[in-house]
Amino acid sequence: MDWLAHISQINWLAVALAFIASMAIGFVWYLPAVLGNRWMTAIGKTEDDLKNVSGGAGIWVPMMVAAALTAVLLAVLISKLGLDNAVAGGWFALVLGLVFRAGGHVIHNGFAGRPAAVTLIDSGHDLLAMTVSGAIIGAMS
Repeated sequence: MDWLAHISQINWLAVALAFIASMAIGFVWYLPAVLGNRWMTAIGKTEDDLKNVSGGAGIWVPMMVAAALTAVLLAVLISKLGLDNAVAGGWFALVLGLVFRAGGHVIHNGFAGRPAAVTLIDSGHDLLAMTVSGAIIGAMS
């Protein structure tokens, strides 16, 4: 597992900025005026339904941990591959996002019988967030 040796070589400021960018993209992406209303319609929920979801930190903490781990892993892989600019980091993250994130949405939502709109909206978010995160990390490598 020599790729783990690259954890000491990553730029932690870049990881933090990638994480923050990912959170900001998600916040804007799912605003009702952007794609939030379409997403809620596609999942069969209203804004009131989502405001009344119980769980609080049980919902937000795992999501934030996953986003942070994604940024760290992107940084390790970008370092290991020697990608040292925004374009290279962004393209690499986009490809990872297409294969693993969007592909996962297609598989899971398909078997769950969810509308294609859910898959498109969630995949679009993930692809944008990962690409921007990869570009930030690549630029700061």
